[in-house]
Amino acid sequence: MLTKFAAVAFAIGVTSALPVPTGTWPESTGVVQNPAPLTIKAGEVFDGKMQTYERSDITCQGQKESGKKDAVFLLEPGATLKNVIIGKNQMEGVHCDQHDCVLENVWWDDVCEDAFSVKGGTASSVTEIRGGGARYADDKVIQHNGLGKVIIDGFFAQDFGKLYRSCGTCGAKTREVEVSNVYVVNPKSSVVTVNVDNNDKATLKNVYVESTKKNLKVCAKSYSTDGAEPTEAGSGADGKICIFEESDIHLNQKPSGSASNSTTVPTTVPSTTPTTVPSKTPSPTNDEGSDDDETPEPVDDDDEADGDADASSSPTPAKTGCRTRRRRN
Repeated sequence: MLTKFAAVAFAIGVTSALPVPTGTWPESTGVVQNPAPLTIKAGEVFDGKMQTYERSDITCQGQKESGKKDAVFLLEPGATLKNVIIGKNQMEGVHCDQHDCVLENVWWDDVCEDAFSVKGGTASSVTEIRGGGARYADDKVIQHNGLGKVIIDGFFAQDFGKLYRSCGTCGAKTREVEVSNVYVVNPKSSVVTVNVDNNDKATLKNVYVESTKKNLKVCAKSYSTDGAEPTEAGSGADGKICIFEESDIHLNQKPSGSASNSTTVPTTVPSTTPTTVPSKTPSPTNDEGSDDDETPEPVDDDDEADGDADASSSPTPAKTGCRTRRRRN
């Protein structure tokens, strides 16, 4: 049974109810390469129709610091990105550099530095990740540098350092994350990491974890800094910073509908090799279903550090047949 504080937290916050993913990887319908990030304007909805988007001028440089100019997509406030696979040729996948972005069914085929970076905003800002997945992240999948809340629902992640990291080197900023109905395989560091001294809050519900680690950290805690490396502050549920019950975490249990109920941690997932290459980039649409044919505008901005120097927990790259990247220094 949920304790009173956990039940209240979820009644207020986690409102979506996507199914737990099975770990099946989507098939790409084609490849679109661009020499600069594509900007999805405020309030627009961009449907990638399950094509693979990547950069034509960039290849991954491991954990070398990069910024929004190295991203594939830049989302303005209220923008929605859906049905997209982020390809291997990029440094940063998707940036929400202001606030209140939505991702629906977005997949990262091979994460480089970070898959999704959230910056800016206020204490009331909410960014949502609905469905989708990511694999082969040496460090973080979702990097939260700004203020407000990130909601992660129905997400799959494999071979990664942390699914979510509240920035440990961005000073005194309070952040919140809600994680529900997710399936993660082989987290090297933690599922989420948050900051005790900033009064961060991580609420987890219905999380499936496959791992052979003896001391698995579902919710890790740290003390933040203004630039130096964060220090560890323990891990586990405490009713204040890390909020979950033992029954919320399903260790080495596969979600219903997956290939088998074995507790063996899988090392590969289906290939996303595309079969066609479209002739042009699909057009974004707004929430009213506009017929606007404009293509998102490429932009090129200066580098921005991700603000997390949490090097002590950077994992050794998984031997998955993908490129080997440098560990973060």
